[in-house]
Amino acid sequence: MAEDAKFEDGLERPIYIAAMDEGSLPIVSALVQDAVFPITEMKYDKAQREFALLLNRFRWEDKARAEARGRPYERVQSVLRVGDVMKVASMGIDRSDPDTILSLLSVTWEEGEDGTGALILTLAGDGAIRLSVECLDLVLKDVTRPYIAPSRHAPEHPEG
Repeated sequence: MAEDAKFEDGLERPIYIAAMDEGSLPIVSALVQDAVFPITEMKYDKAQREFALLLNRFRWEDKARAEARGRPYERVQSVLRVGDVMKVASMGIDRSDPDTILSLLSVTWEEGEDGTGALILTLAGDGAIRLSVECLDLVLKDVTRPYIAPSRHAPEHPEG
């Protein structure tokens, strides 16, 4: 039997959010926690001073609704774009294997002088990407429709 549409279904919209100050960054970081992406979907355009990732983002904002309705968890492809990038550095990432899949744990800010700073993208397995930026200019945008998470499980972070 089909389920009737509910009022809250009309609130469903793709994420399109910017972080232009340190106070907005924890929201974006929470939304991209446990996103996965192939190493080949990481691009730095030095001429445009732009860094971008094409992520397969777990839809944390939909987790409770999926559980309440007994339906599978979802992921969605999203672009995480950082502007005004002056330099990119990484550690703990083996770029020799194009089949490498990375998992993003958090995005944090290290303040510098006169509005400059660094965005730190912390990855599972002790990897990190450091983006030296002129200012905080980050956008997260969903670019596909949600799809059933292949694992059908929500990511977990056991204590210990």
